[in-house]
Amino acid sequence: MLEAFHQKPNLYIKEVSIHVSDLDTSLLFYKDFMGLKILTQHNNEVLLSADEKTPILRLIQPSNVKRKQRRTTGLYHFALLLPSRTDLAMFLKHLQTNNYTYGAADHLVSEAIYLDDPDGNGIEVYADRPFEQWTWDLQKVEMATEPLHVDELLNLTDHSWNGMPRKTVMGHIHLHVQELEKTEQFYTEGLGYDVVANYPGAIFMSTGKYHHHIAVNVWNGLGAPIPAENSVGLQSFSIVFEHEAKRKEVVNRLQSLQFPVSNVNGDYIALDPSGNKIYLVC
Repeated sequence: MLEAFHQKPNLYIKEVSIHVSDLDTSLLFYKDFMGLKILTQHNNEVLLSADEKTPILRLIQPSNVKRKQRRTTGLYHFALLLPSRTDLAMFLKHLQTNNYTYGAADHLVSEAIYLDDPDGNGIEVYADRPFEQWTWDLQKVEMATEPLHVDELLNLTDHSWNGMPRKTVMGHIHLHVQELEKTEQFYTEGLGYDVVANYPGAIFMSTGKYHHHIAVNVWNGLGAPIPAENSVGLQSFSIVFEHEAKRKEVVNRLQSLQFPVSNVNGDYIALDPSGNKIYLVC
């Protein structure tokens, strides 16, 4: 059941691309510490995978890269969804063994661990609770931010972390944006997501009654500036559509709502109202 949330016809996130300040340092973190595998590597760009065939994260070192700018739009975190709670327990043990700084939370629908990469790019690593344990009130799902039961989780396994499990997927992405009203219109009326939860200053959206494929917030301030193009942070992410007809329908809808969509060598690229770049793929 849970696997279906990240398959067609749901509008799931396939791949996230981020800018980093030093590719070698980032590779030590994402490959050697986090346990992702290299799919391809060319000059200033590396494509990473959990299963050695499906792209999940792209690292790019721009020329004249700038440090991560504070209080801008862009990435709050990308979220790697592990196959099981036991995998999350092993990852937590891995962080503790290596004295790596992290945060943790129980969101009722999921259990999550938060950390930053060497450049301050935000990462969530999480495991979903069974769908039957989620509480829905009509079209809204109950979520919260409560303390994670760390000891209970650690008692699940004695095994050590051995890299990202092959069934790890990009579970969701959470973005800093400039405002919420136009942003909600872009993602709901334009792209076709449903609002499933609201927090102060934040909106959570999904398709197929997932707890969220995309979240947006204004926690960096209303009207937060868009970072420089060569700044550390989010470069882009991709949303998968069921088929070409559905993608074209969404492109037409976005354009009719006056949201910019470009076609670059056959790739449809949309910009949300805060300048976050989205590849619309099939």
